[in-house]
Amino acid sequence: MKLNRQGVDNIVRDLDRLISQPIYSVKPDVLARYEEEYYEQKCSKSKEMIHEAMDYIPGGVQHNLAFNYPFPLVFTKASGHTLTDLDGNEYFDFLQAGGPTVLGSNPESVREKVIELLNTCGPVTGLFHEYEMKLAKLVSELIPSVDMLRSLGSGTESCMAAIRVARLATGHKHVLKMGGAYHGWSDQLAYGIRVPGSKFTQANGVPLNNFLFTDEFFPNDLEDLERKLKRKKLTGGTAAIMIEPIGPESGTRPLSDEFIEGTRELANKYGALLIFDEVVTGFRISEHGAQGYYGVTPDLTIFGKVIGGGYPAGGLGGRKEYMKYLGAGIQGGKVKKALVGGTLAANPLSSLAGYYTIKEIAETGACDKANKMGDLLTDGLRDLIKKYDLPFVAFNQGSVCHLETVGTMHFSINWNKPWTIPGVINETSVRKKEMEHMGAAYMAEGLVTLAGSRLYTSAHYDEDSIKEALVRFDRVFQNVGQI
Repeated sequence: MKLNRQGVDNIVRDLDRLISQPIYSVKPDVLARYEEEYYEQKCSKSKEMIHEAMDYIPGGVQHNLAFNYPFPLVFTKASGHTLTDLDGNEYFDFLQAGGPTVLGSNPESVREKVIELLNTCGPVTGLFHEYEMKLAKLVSELIPSVDMLRSLGSGTESCMAAIRVARLATGHKHVLKMGGAYHGWSDQLAYGIRVPGSKFTQANGVPLNNFLFTDEFFPNDLEDLERKLKRKKLTGGTAAIMIEPIGPESGTRPLSDEFIEGTRELANKYGALLIFDEVVTGFRISEHGAQGYYGVTPDLTIFGKVIGGGYPAGGLGGRKEYMKYLGAGIQGGKVKKALVGGTLAANPLSSLAGYYTIKEIAETGACDKANKMGDLLTDGLRDLIKKYDLPFVAFNQGSVCHLETVGTMHFSINWNKPWTIPGVINETSVRKKEMEHMGAAYMAEGLVTLAGSRLYTSAHYDEDSIKEALVRFDRVFQNVGQI
């Protein structure tokens, strides 16, 4: 599972080669056949509901992951590794709610506990509940860097809280985030997302002066990171270095061990807090997070809805010396408190579901099983790529699997060569369209993916289900050609 330096270099080389070649995608006539024979004939109820929803919901869907070409499908059931849509069609679930359902969707063992809670307490009281403490204690026992946990409402809120804590703890101003990484959609962190070097270009609606103290550095480039750290030292210092520990966009551009270790050393050298965004990797790469797997300890750790068992939740964990800035109750001494809040944070439902989910993950070895299924899926995809002599790239970090057919997010922007920027933007737009077409083909074959390029396996998968999924990928790959 683990990517050593050579492995990372090989994958980056293959991705470089992919974006230098012509685009390969599902053939137009085959795509048209999928549209007519599958979407129009077998998904008519979804189509009807989405068209009605467009009158009441902007764009017809609420979530960025819900869009699907030629129209979003309406899902009514999630169980284990399968999804069922409004028309009764079943699918292999490789979206897994964007990553948090390591046990599989809606596990009965957790669901029963949730129903019991709803019968006795309800989802929200606004007051303390015993499972807040049980969840925080369990997370602190499993995650190396976490002495204390502050539950919040989402991963985005947790990222916001992290940089506020970092500024209070260090007295510094600047935040350096990895280019291409997504740390939620708050104003200050809507910078350099998806494509390294993109800076503010995808932050529509955010005034540019909000980025006065935010900058990005290039993945796997410690020299670039240190240059930025030196420069910020002259204008208020760096409060935080933020990274996704397997690479931006959940490892789409993988990181080397040397880089992860180097960020720790540079954070120490320049007095910045190292923040790991483990929204995806926490309790997925291992029950000890990516930090436990790679043996690098951050100062603060960001969690997403996995700590709510897939229910709405987020959280920030770290050492007591930093977490004191999040104190909401009894504290000794005077400490400035970071501005955080949230009526739904640490609600009884999410706290209970998170506790029993993480407990089961740790006790059953769910991460190891999900990782093995990720290895099996990725090996099978590589065999299919070779079988059809395609330029595609498949790799994985355990149960986080990548199937890059067009390499949309492997591009980068060099602002020292401004004449290249329009070309990069145009190329990524064209390739994004073909990602959607590939995603539509997968969906028509009963495979739900994240944007047609990322797949999450859960512990609910077994060898037979992975083999059946690969048969369906085979049916798509045999209908791919140069566009």
